[in-house]
Amino acid sequence: MSGRARLALSAYAATLLAAGALIPLVEGVGWLVQAAVLLGVQSGVGALARRVPLARTLTVAAQALVTLVLLTLVFARDHALLGVLPGPQAVMRLGELLVAGGEDVGTYSTPAPLTDGIKLMVVGGVILIGLVVDAMAVTFRSAAPAGLPLLALYSVAAGLSDGGAGWLWFLLAASGYLLLLLAEGRDRLSQWGRVFGGASRTKGGLADGLSGTGGGSSPVRTGRRIGVLALGIALVAPLALPALDSGLLGGNGPGNGKGSGGGTISAVNPLVSLQNNLNQPENREVMTYRSNIENPQNLYLRILALDEFNGSEWRSSTRRLTDVPDRLPQPAGLGGDVSVTEVRTNISASRSYQQTYLPLPYPASEVRVGGRWRFEPEGRTLVGDDGQTTRGAQYEVGSLVVEPTAQQLAAAGSPPEELRREYTQLPGSLPEVVAETAARVTEGSANAYEQAVKLQDWFASEGGFTYDTTVTSGTGSSAIARFLRDKEGFCVHFSFSMAAMARTLGIPARVAVGFTPGTMKSNGAISVGLRDAHAWPELYFEGVGWTRFEPTPSRGSTPSWTRPEVPTDAASDAAEPSADTSTEPSALPSADDSCPPQLRQEGGCGPSQEAGAAAPTDRGTPLGTVLLVVLAAVLVLALPLSPLLWRTRARNRRLGSGGRTPADAAARTLAAWREITDTAWDHGIAPDDSLTPRKAAARIVRLGRLDTTAAEAVHRIAGSVEQVLYAPEPRPADGLAEDAAAVRAGLRATAGRGTRLRATLLPRSSVRVVWAVADRRTALAERWAGRAGAGRWTARLRRLTRQHG
Repeated sequence: MSGRARLALSAYAATLLAAGALIPLVEGVGWLVQAAVLLGVQSGVGALARRVPLARTLTVAAQALVTLVLLTLVFARDHALLGVLPGPQAVMRLGELLVAGGEDVGTYSTPAPLTDGIKLMVVGGVILIGLVVDAMAVTFRSAAPAGLPLLALYSVAAGLSDGGAGWLWFLLAASGYLLLLLAEGRDRLSQWGRVFGGASRTKGGLADGLSGTGGGSSPVRTGRRIGVLALGIALVAPLALPALDSGLLGGNGPGNGKGSGGGTISAVNPLVSLQNNLNQPENREVMTYRSNIENPQNLYLRILALDEFNGSEWRSSTRRLTDVPDRLPQPAGLGGDVSVTEVRTNISASRSYQQTYLPLPYPASEVRVGGRWRFEPEGRTLVGDDGQTTRGAQYEVGSLVVEPTAQQLAAAGSPPEELRREYTQLPGSLPEVVAETAARVTEGSANAYEQAVKLQDWFASEGGFTYDTTVTSGTGSSAIARFLRDKEGFCVHFSFSMAAMARTLGIPARVAVGFTPGTMKSNGAISVGLRDAHAWPELYFEGVGWTRFEPTPSRGSTPSWTRPEVPTDAASDAAEPSADTSTEPSALPSADDSCPPQLRQEGGCGPSQEAGAAAPTDRGTPLGTVLLVVLAAVLVLALPLSPLLWRTRARNRRLGSGGRTPADAAARTLAAWREITDTAWDHGIAPDDSLTPRKAAARIVRLGRLDTTAAEAVHRIAGSVEQVLYAPEPRPADGLAEDAAAVRAGLRATAGRGTRLRATLLPRSSVRVVWAVADRRTALAERWAGRAGAGRWTARLRRLTRQHG
């Protein structure tokens, strides 16, 4: 087996071994088999291209093109030209899958299901890393730097793993890289022979060569140093990368409270994956519950509240965590004259539902739950500590059914100044139309309660808004203004907009995130699915506290205190809480198609049965996904076009204007001559450094069959070069750029179509980039070796000085 073939197999093996770190992230290993097959085809194409042989850049370009065809064939065959060729629709399909994969990563906990998007991300990522490793180690014969893409693959996998990648995956990745270095070392030694002169292995032979005293060992030393650096970074990098956060409806969240009475909950945004969860093809059950509340349609299960609006998103503030008390404190602002009934609810979370925040009816008064949980008093939420999640949790909650009257809300006094100041803050970027619309809608209101009801009714029925699941806009300041203009959106648009408008009126407001009541099952339990995820505004009224409103049409139920008739939600004596909850998926739909939207909004259809629809994420497509798609597109385009881009940049730099000194003029002249020779080289006339400028110009004119104008331009530049090189006082030349352009036009005019195309897309002179990199690498290795030798001699001199001092 040849040395290059051995290198190719080692690069292939190293990539697959590093890809093993991705195994804990997704379910199953079938994707790894598929990645191995596609990676093998990609490596085989590289091997064939090197045997032809093709230029190095052409080899990499051929592999990149084949890789794109393979990904199209596997993931976007229905959108490809003739089922294989990656046309515009296929590229768009791949981009859509990458976006979906990014959203899935933010949704599921590890191991995540192998959706099409996640599969494309892992398989495509492995193949892309394999292409870079093969290009570095085999095509350009520089295995040591190939450890960096392998390090990137392992580090990303380790950072996304729950608690980091295990030692096994690290050993596999490190072994693959070391195998690659050994293959390169063997290849280099086979090219040079054993050692210069075949001397003894103990003195001046192989031992000295590997220790760095031989002249040919700098690549080995460089490989060792890069290897040590890469392995060190691989050990440290996972510590600096966050574990996979599964967002609102799955996986571990960011709660980090530890110890007794300490810890904080960081400001997070749980709506990142809301749209994806509501768009699931199946309304997967996340929990079931039983409650002795008389009317369960108002039993919203609340996860947390978003109380901070910075102009681009609503998010929860950083709060202090405490231990969970036996009895939760009285809700803030709740007076003794408001009707309150305490109910009991038994909740059972499914094994597939992993989330750091514990869903609770609001306001909870008592929580009995096993595990490590902390209490955040301001939002009255329970947060998992040290990896604690809702996975399979069974718990009992006592909660208050607060039933204020319209008169009590209308007579509410002014809220505490500190609370009012915090919960009415608005960013300076909020468009004026928000406050203007709020003032117009609530005109004539006698108090804050009437303003709140008018806002709710305007969104829900009077304002002409449409609950549209196709809207994909974000939820920042500009998105709110756009929503008020277009009047189409999801629950997050309705709740965020009403909360922002309430704040402009001086009413403290925040946004709650959780679940609507769910669907009644035949056994009496209530099932809550992914599509029941919801967001709603909470407004503060002194004497009542934080109060729910429902501006979203066809979702949830309108609160009783905003309707003319006030039914009771008192506890039923006949219904006792039971731990007998079923995790059997519900066969019933969560929306009754026969129920008119307006009647459902008014609560006339019984428990909430709306199947739910997609809601947008709070910031649109995640930034990480956008960057990944852009990076992949840039790589796909830049690899084949890199010779063209480099050649264009070099031409502009050489023919651009420089300084005004004689030295600058000389440099411009020599640069113009280099541009002429490279242009001729691109069109098939290889440079001959043994010729004088005048003879070289005559050769270009003869072989390029240049016309009179181009020939005169070549000779003028050649004469200027002779002036720079030989004249005692060189005369500055003018019109160098125009002459170079004339020569290029003359060469293109006489060349065939194929020659012109290659000169544009794959210019031969672009090999100078590889030469420059090789020269710099050699200079760096020699400089490093020189410093190391000087250091050894200095240390030896110091020892001798101490011994004979």
